[in-house]
Amino acid sequence: MSALNVNLDLVKKYNVAGPRYTSYPPATKFTEAMEEKRLAGKIAENNQTDRDLSLYFHIPFCETLCWFCGCTTVITLNHGQGTTYLDYLEREVAEMAARISGRRKVVQLHWGGGSPTFLRPEEIRRLGGIIRRHFTFADDAEAGVEIDPRRLSRGHIEALREIGFNRASLGVQDFEPAVQQAIHRIQPRDMTQQALDWARELGFGSVNFDLIYGLPHQTVESFNRTLDAVLEMQPDRLAVFSYAHVPWVKPAQKILEQKVLPPPETKLRLLKNVIERLTEDDRYVYIGMDHFARPSDELVAAQRNKTLQRNFQGYSTRGNADIYAFGMSAISQIPDAYWQNEKELADYYGALNNNKMPLARGYFVTDEDKIRRETIMRVMCDLSLDYRAMSARLGVDFARHFEGELAALEPFEGDGLVRRNPTGLEVTAGGRLFIRNIAMCFDGTLAPGGERKHSKTI
Repeated sequence: MSALNVNLDLVKKYNVAGPRYTSYPPATKFTEAMEEKRLAGKIAENNQTDRDLSLYFHIPFCETLCWFCGCTTVITLNHGQGTTYLDYLEREVAEMAARISGRRKVVQLHWGGGSPTFLRPEEIRRLGGIIRRHFTFADDAEAGVEIDPRRLSRGHIEALREIGFNRASLGVQDFEPAVQQAIHRIQPRDMTQQALDWARELGFGSVNFDLIYGLPHQTVESFNRTLDAVLEMQPDRLAVFSYAHVPWVKPAQKILEQKVLPPPETKLRLLKNVIERLTEDDRYVYIGMDHFARPSDELVAAQRNKTLQRNFQGYSTRGNADIYAFGMSAISQIPDAYWQNEKELADYYGALNNNKMPLARGYFVTDEDKIRRETIMRVMCDLSLDYRAMSARLGVDFARHFEGELAALEPFEGDGLVRRNPTGLEVTAGGRLFIRNIAMCFDGTLAPGGERKHSKTI
């Protein structure tokens, strides 16, 4: 199979602001007016079921700030803060676990940040013990953790493996020294190779690399050198993100304006080169969005079998699991509601000190939201829609319910990105790059283009 060919004219045409659809409605629709009593009722109803659980833990700490970063972080050299944070996490877990039915099994665990490996190995074991004490895990549970190869010891990896982690995601971004210097993240290839070797030696079943294109000093030639190194190292999955420059949200990014950011044309050529190189000779399958996986990966099988799901952790093979999330800024999801914890450490601690949920904002999902959420999920994961099957699944006449939305796909069909017939539609291989734009046609909450608080779709 030849590499996917990226049409830069279409990239320019469709590169507009739009949601990433890790949830629907997107998190921009969350409100601070969420009533805690009503939410408690929804959580209680949810725990009348035996639905599987997905647990997320946000560890916000980093020793230094990467200037491109858009995550919710706390920058500190004081590792004692990690110990205090675990004390509060333990309180939050105990309070929420008391509301969650003991019949429910954890099929997915994820630690993100910040950097979870800011925690010392003994603290990693402590948090693992807290989680295992309050929840029961399925035998085949997927447990993934984000790892910063800098300041990492073999002991960190040993501790993570001991408490059940079997997937790791390594932050790489770019191997070029000039780029690393510009973004304030010095991480030579040997450092990443050491982390990869430790993970593989200790039995991690899958390792993902995160890369970013659009950073200062990047050129097609320089990023090709990074891709050469990545292909030699052979990670199981790759997430290749577009750098989103949002200094009005993350003021530290203003520092990068003093650097040599690639012009838009170069950034588009970087994207084209990434997709074409990674998919050449079936090295990786382009799942969609920013994600690539080896042809033998379970993500590829799940997409083929139409069991792939999407949530706040990205693409997932563990469908229909409810997300209960812990820690500062963490977002939980059950069928009828989303809710997010306080985004400032003092507020998060203060709520728990007052025996309250650390609730900052959230959203109650309507019946129409559920119809649109499932439609967008299936478009983004299956890359197709069967109208008859969707009608049965959703309890509506799908083609009639979405008559206007389906008509809005005509430009995508004209550009060869979608194929339509009276019974369904299919996203073409070339259309995978534009999956956010296609999904946006089914979004009933989308603001006009100039008012959207989202990154560009491509």
